[in-house]
Amino acid sequence: MDKSIFIGMSGAKQTMLAQQAHANNLANVTTTGFKRDFAQARSMPVYGEHFPTRAYAMTERPGTDMKSGALIQTGRDLDIAMNGDGWMAIQNDNGEEVFTRAGSLQIDVNGLLRTSGGEMVLGNGGPVALPPYDKVLIGADGTISIVPVGGAAGQLAEIDRIKLVDPPRGALEKGQDGFMRRKPDQALVGPEPAEADLRITSGFLESSNVNAVEEMISNLQLSRQFEMQVKIMQTADENSEVTARLLQNL
Repeated sequence: MDKSIFIGMSGAKQTMLAQQAHANNLANVTTTGFKRDFAQARSMPVYGEHFPTRAYAMTERPGTDMKSGALIQTGRDLDIAMNGDGWMAIQNDNGEEVFTRAGSLQIDVNGLLRTSGGEMVLGNGGPVALPPYDKVLIGADGTISIVPVGGAAGQLAEIDRIKLVDPPRGALEKGQDGFMRRKPDQALVGPEPAEADLRITSGFLESSNVNAVEEMISNLQLSRQFEMQVKIMQTADENSEVTARLLQNL
């Protein structure tokens, strides 16, 4: 008997997965530095006895859109945005070096420079730590300078430099935590080397590169595809019932 109901079922399931990918993009339309995920579908052969017209569907995320988002001026000294290519190196909760373009930074009570999510920002020799200060400035090359407590306005002391990296785009992938990291087969021995030529813009944040209208339209199209797959399942079930009744009457 033709198991076409499973063909429709696979299409409906994979359509739901594609909807999740686009819904996640849409949910992060206002997330600083977010890069949208692509989603595509391809046909998979049916193993065993089957009709040649039958094929299963598979949705996959082939990659991430690396295009830069628009710059939003905030005027805040601890807000930074990458000027062109490159990433800021941070340390996640597992102690792993990962990369982000979300530059809304803050300084905790211990003087550690962190992202808005709490991850430590890496410098030349590890996490960036600042002594007591009256003012902090971040230069275009990522250099962090402070005016010490009680110091004159022009008395700047260089503390560290934010680690800026630029791995090949094809070597990166997005993890479940939303941060970029090297693919396992592209991993380096040791930490990612810093790039001295990269530049940042202080007082700005990079918006996500998600087009809300495009994502909504994609989700509407996928909803129609899901309805079509459900109808295929219903038709296959009805055909199966009719076939069973005919066999009973033989």
